[in-house]
Amino acid sequence: MYNILTLNKIAKCGLDKLGENYAITDNEASNPDGIILRSYNMHDMELGSNLKAVARAGAGTNNIPTDKCTERGIVVFNTPGANANAVKEAVIAGLILSSRDIIGGVEWAKTLTGDDVAKQVEKGKSNFAGTEIKGKTLGVIGLGAIGILVANAAYTLGMDVIGYDPYLSVDAALKLSRHVKKVNDPKEIYDNADYITIHIPYSEATKDTINAENIAAMKDGVKILNFARNGLVNNDAIKAALASGKVSSYVVDFPNEEVIGVKGVIAIPHLGASTEESEENCAVMASMQIADYLENGNIVNSVNFPACSLPVSGVGRVAIAHRNVKKVIGQFTDALSEVNICDMVSKSKGDIAYTIINTDHEIDENMLNNLKAISEVVDVRLIK
Repeated sequence: MYNILTLNKIAKCGLDKLGENYAITDNEASNPDGIILRSYNMHDMELGSNLKAVARAGAGTNNIPTDKCTERGIVVFNTPGANANAVKEAVIAGLILSSRDIIGGVEWAKTLTGDDVAKQVEKGKSNFAGTEIKGKTLGVIGLGAIGILVANAAYTLGMDVIGYDPYLSVDAALKLSRHVKKVNDPKEIYDNADYITIHIPYSEATKDTINAENIAAMKDGVKILNFARNGLVNNDAIKAALASGKVSSYVVDFPNEEVIGVKGVIAIPHLGASTEESEENCAVMASMQIADYLENGNIVNSVNFPACSLPVSGVGRVAIAHRNVKKVIGQFTDALSEVNICDMVSKSKGDIAYTIINTDHEIDENMLNNLKAISEVVDVRLIK
């Protein structure tokens, strides 16, 4: 029996995927084998001794102490692409809201009274006129699951699209419309885009990606959209640019006290992935990934460990989280010298690595202790 702690409300259709071999609770004192969460902040949370995996029902994992988990051999999963369509639709809405003063018009219409509302509408509607997105240029920074959908959708709406992503994978490139111009320098986006939307993870390296220097290189009146993460756009820089007119609109799905109420800011209360379909997709994906890891030792879509899967076969199976150093595999085979290894896979990600070994014989406690005694080993799990 595996104990799973949920730190946010997780869609039932996802939790149902776990089956009868799982006990699900929202009691933080449960010392669970796995945690499934959405936006709950885990940084001040004590990580229990039984914890083996954390699954984020969403893409971003900055609310999870990933480094601390890695040191403990705890695998952190996310669900890339599960909420991509929901965010894409929100970005398209953001493009239109930044171009047409629909929000201002709706708020004004609420104030109309009397028997001549239709006449008032015709007289005052010109105050809320805007521009169309068709024929304009959109720059997309980050061509992952969401960025690609945004780029392709914008093209079908008649926009010229420029995309930048130095880490664009082959699989992602195949999904990108051939009409999207891929560039090797974000300066080409800053120089040419009427709208810029950012879709990259937040980290120390990406913090303030949109800053005063980059804004200065943009076209006058540019519109900037941030449906990715707070911290990617520098608040002081965006406020100064809005005040000067350099930026005509800033649409942000992660508003904070520094930008709320600022003229030109369209603050959306983190609704990008808030659809029933998205929450269900993320819950299903997170649940299936954590179950495959707990039951089989397979890793798919981890942010701190390498993707590593192996079909279950043989009599014994062990999964080893370890440091990525030379000759460590030889130490594993030495520790298991009393059994025949019938299959093995080992993958690395930076300084960390992960190995799964199937054997034709039972793996006993003495062999497990030999594996645990290897200095480079972070964690060992006997799967069967």
